[in-house]
Amino acid sequence: MKKITILVSGKGTNLKHIVRSIHNGTLSTFSINSVISDRICPAIFYALKKNIKIFSLKKDQFLSKKIDNILLNNIPYMIVLSGFLSFLDEEFCKKWERKIINVHPSLLPKYGGKGMYGMNVHRSVIKNKECISGATIHYVTKHIDEGKILLQKSCKVSIKDNPISLSKKVSIIEKEILIQSIKNF
Repeated sequence: MKKITILVSGKGTNLKHIVRSIHNGTLSTFSINSVISDRICPAIFYALKKNIKIFSLKKDQFLSKKIDNILLNNIPYMIVLSGFLSFLDEEFCKKWERKIINVHPSLLPKYGGKGMYGMNVHRSVIKNKECISGATIHYVTKHIDEGKILLQKSCKVSIKDNPISLSKKVSIIEKEILIQSIKNF
C-alpha cells in the first residue's frame, strides 16, 4: 500500500473524498497513514471517527520541524495539503520535494500566494469579473502556490455566480483532479 499523509486546517472535505475513494476502490492501492493538523478542526474529528492516526500540532515557528519528525517515523509515499493554511519552511519543502502536492481553488498562477485561499479566491474572481475559474494541483515549494502544476481543470463563471456558488463549482473540480493526481503520482 502507498501511504498518504494529509495535512489539514479545516472541514476536511477533500480528506473525506480521499477516504471514500480508497473505500470504493478508486484509490485501492493507497491508504492514509496519518492526518496532521495545525489547529483543532473538524477534519481531525472526522479522521478520528475513521480510525486514522491524527496529530494536532500547535502552529508556531517549529511547525515544519514537528511535521518532519512525524513523517520520519512513518515515511509516506506522498503528502497531500488539503486546505492546510500554514506555511511550510524552505528546509521542509526541499527535503520533501516532489512528494508534496497541494489543492488550490483557482487556475494558478492567477489568484495564488499569501492570503489567497478558500472564499478569498472566489471573492477575487467574482470581483474581477473573470469568465473562467477552476482548480489546480501543484507541487509544494518554498514559494507559495508557485510549484510545478500537475493538473488543472476549469469551469465557467456565470454572471449569476457569487463566491458561494463559485466555491461549490470549484469544490467539485478539486475533488476530481485531486483523486486523479493521487492516482497519477
